[in-house]
Amino acid sequence: MTCKARILVYLFSGKVEQRPTFARLGLENVLAAILRYFSGAMGWKLTTFFVVVAVAIAVLFSGVLETPPEPLEFQDNYWGRGAKPSPDTKEDEKVYGIIVNVSDSAIADLKNRLLSTRFFEALEDVQFQYGFHRDYMIDLVNYWKTQYDWRKQEAYLNTFLHYKTKIEGIDVHFIRVKPKLKPGQTAKPLLLVHGWPGSVFEFYKMIPMLVDPTSHGGSEDDVFEVIAPSIPGYGFSEVPHKKGFDQIAAGQMFLKLMERLGFEKFYVQGGDWGALITRSMALLKPSVIKGLHMNMPTVKFSAVYGFYLMLGSVAPSLAGLKEEDYDKVYPASRQLFFTLQESGYYHLQASKPDTVGFALNDSPVGLAAYILEKFSTWTNPANRDLADGGLEKYYTKDDMLTSVMIYWLTGTITSSMRFYKEEFAGKAMETNRMQVTVPTGIASFPHELGHNPEAFCRLFHPNLVHYTLMPDGGHFAAKEKPALLAEDIRTFVKKVESLKSKDE
Repeated sequence: MTCKARILVYLFSGKVEQRPTFARLGLENVLAAILRYFSGAMGWKLTTFFVVVAVAIAVLFSGVLETPPEPLEFQDNYWGRGAKPSPDTKEDEKVYGIIVNVSDSAIADLKNRLLSTRFFEALEDVQFQYGFHRDYMIDLVNYWKTQYDWRKQEAYLNTFLHYKTKIEGIDVHFIRVKPKLKPGQTAKPLLLVHGWPGSVFEFYKMIPMLVDPTSHGGSEDDVFEVIAPSIPGYGFSEVPHKKGFDQIAAGQMFLKLMERLGFEKFYVQGGDWGALITRSMALLKPSVIKGLHMNMPTVKFSAVYGFYLMLGSVAPSLAGLKEEDYDKVYPASRQLFFTLQESGYYHLQASKPDTVGFALNDSPVGLAAYILEKFSTWTNPANRDLADGGLEKYYTKDDMLTSVMIYWLTGTITSSMRFYKEEFAGKAMETNRMQVTVPTGIASFPHELGHNPEAFCRLFHPNLVHYTLMPDGGHFAAKEKPALLAEDIRTFVKKVESLKSKDE
């Protein structure tokens, strides 16, 4: 490396040996490439300019990415009602089976509410640009009242075995699906974690592809045993009764769940909140996480990220961007405008979730509009220009309504929205800046809410062994494109197992 590049590296990161994070980011190579790019008669003038800029950025860079020398510490949490039991009181660790079975009175109450729905007048010449369209909602409600059969959907939900167990004072629900193994065959344990506004139901089409791979294009070596918990406050898990339940708390709880089920090491996968929860699990106890797979990687804005973002706008190759990355990331104003258009829910839920909770918990139609509008736009933003939001291109009415019914019948829409509030209230935001060191795989779907290129993801996941630009699909990948996601999970796990074999 040239003398000029070494000067810049020192200014950017101090003594490299004292800041291994920046060595892993490859800034030496980036800066050397910049100098080669601007070599010539003006080389030293440009070097002087970069030195000035580097001094400013070096200040910003201090401490922006952290790799904890030790895993995050487990907290002594209690989310149950009332006072925390004394240390001498041992928690009941029994795991017991349950059946999804809703009372007739709950169904009767729902039908009465649907019959008394008060619709508003729709605007002319609009589709889903203003939100869920009234005319399609009238059609959906008519189906809900006259054709939708909850008991049939309930039976479908019960095709997988459901369980509950008490962890940190509340009942945690999960489904566990074991494969039929041949003599000598073993299954890889895989924890699947959903997001908002989802539930374990979104995995129902993909789970058979994972536990019975030979019937779905895989091999006998691809077989998994699947555990899919409901995030506390979502669906069939109990609601946390204390404030502060965030992605770190959920990650700790799911680590305890897997230990209770007897798994010493396992794979984890998630999208949306599921990605952040499984990421937290890898930070809390990396020794038990064989691999982390995500279909919505979240990278937090920082000085390092900002530097790469600015660099990529003028010199994409220097920032590690591919042509398809550039078209999805720039101009940044386009992504900013989309975020402003589609993130109103986030600000509401991150500030006063209980306020809107009164309305959504009281009106099944209001709840359906709030949830299914996300199913429309987050599956593909172009759906905003369709009269039915494009929903039935991807999902059946039964699929959509069952997703809504899980929130309605359990009364958990308000508690699920509190997760956004807790992210800002606690330490969760701090961990989003930390680097995860376990083997990581990412499936990047083209219609996801935002695109994070491989180079940017590697800043936060230096052990990124697998990254796929998926051919189609959006935010609800497991529900919309189960075969694509299942195949990417298989491919990722094969890479991790292969690397492990080489190391041994």
